[in-house]
Amino acid sequence: KPFDTTEENLQARARGTVLMALSNKHGHLVLTTGNKSELAVGYCTLYGDMCGGLAVIADVWKTQVYRLAATLNRERELIPPYTISRPPSAELRPNQTDQDSLPPYETLDPVLRCLIEGELGAEETFDVLARSERPVERELVADLQRRYRLAEYKRRQSAPVIRVSPKAFGSGRRYPITGLF
Repeated sequence: KPFDTTEENLQARARGTVLMALSNKHGHLVLTTGNKSELAVGYCTLYGDMCGGLAVIADVWKTQVYRLAATLNRERELIPPYTISRPPSAELRPNQTDQDSLPPYETLDPVLRCLIEGELGAEETFDVLARSERPVERELVADLQRRYRLAEYKRRQSAPVIRVSPKAFGSGRRYPITGLF
């Protein structure tokens, strides 16, 4: 079979294994790198980039991550500008970008905010966003709701999340893994 997510996930898991070994050797805590947007739709690898003891930005939308990075760089460069300006990528295959699998985060995040923080259904989310500056297709909203529901099993296994919003993933939030909610 051709190269696919099987090999991509293997690479992410190998990285996770190395990071956990270094953690054991040196007594440091591995921090996961996933944000709320990725965790919401399952755009992450169990035992790979999800591997760690604390999910530092798992309650921060990807669009917010970019704004935080820009804010941190205002006084002095803490984050290399190229890592902020380049297209987001899981970097698991050549020329890969997140938009190969997801809509742009400027489109994704408002949909997910409605579904998760607004606790709206797909149709209500479509209606709300149809009246916004960034309307979206009905089919996209339905697909993202489906992906959100299917990714619950990953969220259940994530490292503890630092809560910064009223609707964070983690303890206190329970939805069925195998049944639709």
